[in-house]
Parts: sequence; structure tokens; C-alpha cells
Amino acid sequence: MSPEAFDARLDGEVETAADFLRAQQREDGHWLYKLEADATIPAEYILLNHFLGEPEPLLEAKMAKYLRRIQSDRHHGWPLFHDGDFDLSASVKAYFALKLAGDGPDAAHMVRARETILAHGGAARANVFTRITLALFEQVPWRAIPVMPIGIMSLPSWSPFNILKVSYWSRTVIAPLLILMSEKPCAANPDGIDIHELFVTPPEEERRYMVNHTGAKLGYAFLALDMILRRIEPLLPKRARRHSLDKAVSFITERLNGEDGLGGIFPAMANTVMAFRTLGYANDHPHFETARKAIRKLLVEHNDEAWCQPCLSPVWDTALAMQALMEAGEPTSSPSIEKAAGWIRDLQITNVRGDWASKAPDDVDPGGWAFQYRNDFYPDVDDTAVVGMALDRADSSANDDALRRAAHWVIGMQSKNGGWGSFDVDNTHYYLNHIPFADHGALLDPPTADVSARCLSFLAQAGYDKDHPVLKAAVAYLRAEQEDDGSS
Repeated sequence: MSPEAFDARLDGEVETAADFLRAQQREDGHWLYKLEADATIPAEYILLNHFLGEPEPLLEAKMAKYLRRIQSDRHHGWPLFHDGDFDLSASVKAYFALKLAGDGPDAAHMVRARETILAHGGAARANVFTRITLALFEQVPWRAIPVMPIGIMSLPSWSPFNILKVSYWSRTVIAPLLILMSEKPCAANPDGIDIHELFVTPPEEERRYMVNHTGAKLGYAFLALDMILRRIEPLLPKRARRHSLDKAVSFITERLNGEDGLGGIFPAMANTVMAFRTLGYANDHPHFETARKAIRKLLVEHNDEAWCQPCLSPVWDTALAMQALMEAGEPTSSPSIEKAAGWIRDLQITNVRGDWASKAPDDVDPGGWAFQYRNDFYPDVDDTAVVGMALDRADSSANDDALRRAAHWVIGMQSKNGGWGSFDVDNTHYYLNHIPFADHGALLDPPTADVSARCLSFLAQAGYDKDHPVLKAAVAYLRAEQEDDGSS
């Protein structure tokens, strides 16, 4: 094929893709595509139903078919990403969910999954979040779980552990989880399903639930502290426990976020529903009803399969679609771009000082965008940078005020090392990665090269000079983060 013919074909393919993208745009100007995570999210949806004692047989049958389809042909378990390696925790939850949905333990796919799980140490070796689920279903004793006292909600900001010292996704998951860990409810589990066959040692006889997942000396120190807390926690006065529990409820309800859900993410929403049920909220309680509706908005049914999305992504999808169309030659004055820009401007968060404000300078006004339709307490630095680049490229005076606010907010969210995290300033309390609860490896939200590069790109595109102190610090951070092979 000649270079001319190749270019012509490439131009045709780009235009075909652009036509498809235009056709996907919604009437009000935005784009939204379905998200798939790993097996954990649909599995947890089934588990939630059975915790509440409210199975949905038809929907769960579709989710079971989805879970069976994504089971690995290579290792017979479930990975955390497509064609990835076996993940024990995801596999334990997927197996349990399939059994709750009606799959018998003697079915071929269940036998293969069970053999793989047992070969990797069994369910007792799953991560803390999975073991909490198993404790709620009375599959492991509560001593299998690290101690996380409800009193955490009352710890001051200067305390070594404070709810605002962990990432936004961690704190929105932890707040309702602390209620569950304090009250220790039992799942309704109407069919009485168990997974005892997934344990190498009977769970009540297992003595090695608690391990130092980092191998560092600090990890052993935190294990010793866990042993001390295990003895002290039951002695917490009822009045102090009630005060902290009330603070957890207040934290949740203040950030409940309507039908977009706590934090806009499924794990936080699911924990909230279970916490509300544990506290005695009836199905028609406004907060319980709202939390349930938020989860239902995440469901996807496609032919004979179904899954639950981890969250919704309209702002991210719209900003990237705008960028792609303009890169493909779409005029900035086209109805498609103008409508998208208008839709996305209206979602800028300008009147809520969310959790980010606890570490940002006092003179930083709100001006970011969330990932979801609405998540006012948790605007996303990464989304804001991408939206800013799209609006700047759209080249309309109608975007000027939004861009000014966005740039000011992004600058205010820069961490001391010159980089940016996704939601918070200086969320770098790395010692917390060694607490037994943190074995999932995502407790914090430190600066990262990818988010920082997008912030730098946005500010440079918005007209900030390379000698500006913010940009100089960002460049220095990125250079320091570069790997030996040249990547970041």
C-alpha cells in the first residue's frame, strides 16, 4: 500500500470513528459508557442481597453467567484485570457469590475454582476486606479481622490515624465499615449458604489470619498494637462508642450524595446500605432508600448477562470524547462540542468545600469536577485537568470563568513535592500502609506521575509559563519520578 493510499484509508477510519462517537452523544451533550471492573463488584452485589435477605434470583442468575464467563481458562480463578494472574480475594468472593446464586459446589467450574483457591492457601489467606465479608456471613470468626475501633471517627487531626489521613475512597469505605466492625451483625443469608470447603484449616481452628503483609519492622509493630487494641476495644465506654458511632453516621449522611451515592463508588455505597440496615433502618427510611437507589443506578443488564459497575464516568467520558473529536478535526464551534462544553461547565463544583479543603490552602476556592455526575465532596484533580484541557481547546469565551476556577483549584491541590494526587493534597502518610487493615495496597492517595503530567499539561495549555513556580516544581517532580528505562 502506498503512503498516499495508507493516509487516505487512515483518514477514512478516523472519520468513521468520529461519526460513531457523534452518534453516541446524548441529547444534553454528554457521553457515558459502561464500566467493567473485576469479578469483585458483581460478586459483592450478590453478597449484599443475601446479607439483607433480599435475593434477586433472575438478576443474580444473569450475574452468575457473567461471573462464569470471566473465570480464567488459564488458572480457573478470577483476576483483577482481563487475562491477569489469579487473585485469591476476588476468587473467594466470586465463588461465594456463585454459590449464593445457585451454582453447586460439584459443578465443574466450581471444582476448578476451589482447587485453585485451596492451592493458594484457601479463604483464610484472602485480604482483610474479603475476610470482613466472610465474618459478616459467619464464615470466619471476628478475630480474623484487624481491630479498627469505631473510636477512629473521634480521633483528632493530629492523631497518627485520622479518617482524613487516608484516601477519599478509603475513608468513604471505612466510615460505614467501622459501624459494621463495631456492631458485628450477621448476614441474613436466607439459604444458609457456606463456603467451608474453601478453607485448608477449619476457620475456627485457623491461627494465622493476621500477618505482616509488608514484611517491614513497622508492620510487626502494628501487629503488636493490634493485639493490644483487641484487648482494649471491648472496654470502650458505651457513651464514647455511641458518640463515635454517631460521628460515623453524620460523616456518611453529610456525604450521602443523593442517588449518586456515598463517594460515587460501589464499595462505599454497599457498606452504607449494610451499616444502615445494621442500625435498624427500615427499607422505606429515606437514607436507606436513597443508598439502595444509588446502587441500582450502577447495574447493567445486557442480553442474558448482568454486572454492577464500580461507578459512573460521564465527566471523564465527555472530556475525552471532546478531545478525540477536536483532534479528529471537529470544529470547536460545532453543535457537538458546544453542547458538550455547556453540559460539562454546569457540573463544575463551585460551592462545596469538600474533604480536600482540610489540607489545601485556605484561599483555594472550589473549582474542580468529579468523575461521576455528582460527587461534590470529592472533585477529581485528574478529571479537572482533562476537562480543563478540553474546554481550553474548545476556545470559547463562555469557558473562561470555568477555566480560571479550575486552574486556581488545581494549583491549590499541588503537593509539597511538586506532584498531584487524585483527590487530596499531601496524602502521603506512608506509615499507614503497614497497618494490618491496609493489605489491599490502596489506602493512600499520594502524588503520581500520570496525574501530575496531566495537571502540568493543563496549566501549560492554559498559558502558565514554564518558569512559574508551580510548573517548575511539577517538572522537577516528574524528572525525579522517571524510571531507569525512561518511563514514569
